[in-house]
Parts: sequence; C-alpha cells; structure tokens
Amino acid sequence: MIRFAFEAAQRRNGAPGDGNTRVTCVDKSNVTRGCQLFNRIYHEISNDYPDTETDHAFIDAFCMWAVRNPEWYDVVVTPNMFGDISTDLASVLQGGMGIAASANLGDKHGMFEPVHGSAPKYAGQNTTNPMAMISSVSMMFDWLGDTKDDADCRAVGDFIDRAVAEVLKGDTLTYDLGGSAGTTDVGDAVVAQLEKMLREHFAVA
Repeated sequence: MIRFAFEAAQRRNGAPGDGNTRVTCVDKSNVTRGCQLFNRIYHEISNDYPDTETDHAFIDAFCMWAVRNPEWYDVVVTPNMFGDISTDLASVLQGGMGIAASANLGDKHGMFEPVHGSAPKYAGQNTTNPMAMISSVSMMFDWLGDTKDDADCRAVGDFIDRAVAEVLKGDTLTYDLGGSAGTTDVGDAVVAQLEKMLREHFAVA
C-alpha cells in the first residue's frame, strides 16, 4: 500500500499549493506500535523514491491541517482506521459525499464505488448526486490504464473527470450542492459534456 502511494504520486501533478510531489504518512506512531511499524516501513520505502518529498502527521493534527491548508497535500497514505476518518473529512472539503469516489485495490483486482455507499432510503427518488459514481468509473479507467498500460483507458478517465468538472461549474446540480436538479438531469448533463469533448477530440461531426 505504501509503495502504491509513492507510485501514485509519480503519476500526479504534485500538491495543488506548491506543485511538489509529496507523500504524507498519517498515523498515530506516538501511541501504537502498529503505527510505529507502518511509519518505519513508510520511511524505508521512501528511500526508493528520492525525488518524492516525504511528510508526516499524526491523525489528530492532520485533521486540523487538512481543513486549514488542504492544498498542501498531494498523496496521503495511512492505516485503514485513520483512512476511514480522514476520507470522510476530505469528502466534505471537496464538496461532500455526493462527489467522493473511492477504490479498493488489490494486486490484481479493483473495486470502485462512491464513498457514500448505497443510501437505500433515497432509492427511487431521483434526488441523489450521481457524481461520486461517475467519478468512480473514471478511477476505474485510470486504474485499468495503469495496470494494463493502456493509454486509451487513461484518456477515457481524463475525459470523464473533465466532463464532471464542467457540469460542476454550471447550474445543473443536485440539492446537496445547492441545486434542484435530479439524478438523471445531472447524469444527462455529464453525458452531454462527455459526448461534446469526445467529438471535439476525435473531430467527429
């Protein structure tokens, strides 16, 4: 997992604040021995990536710093328990659970889903935000592109991300983002943007 974090950092454009490629280790190594092991392995693996900046924070301090200065962070690696805490916090920083995508990755297989889960109480109401699900599909294409070395898959993931970003700039938004659009309205808007981008990219009339 730690090596995956460093590899992921190599494919990104760096932290939004300063552009530096950085992997932050978040743990509670001042309390638990398990975290001390995690931290030690993090530093051992970091030696294989001399061009990547290392950073460390205890989970309690990280929650404060992430709110005060989120643009500092590029890639964050942390044990599962603290990941559950920090990802819910991060979802709010990016706009809420409705646009938070997630991936569960193994050595050979991956599963992609919205952070918010199934939300059965909203089933059939056409009110929930589909952005998280759509962005999870984008993550799937990114992962397939990396694992299969497939540039087309990476390109599809990028186009989906850009289409979502364009829709988020407009007024077709669900209630959680201050709008009144339904699930299908937002989905249709993303599809329309994606079709437009693909036509322009491939010069299709």
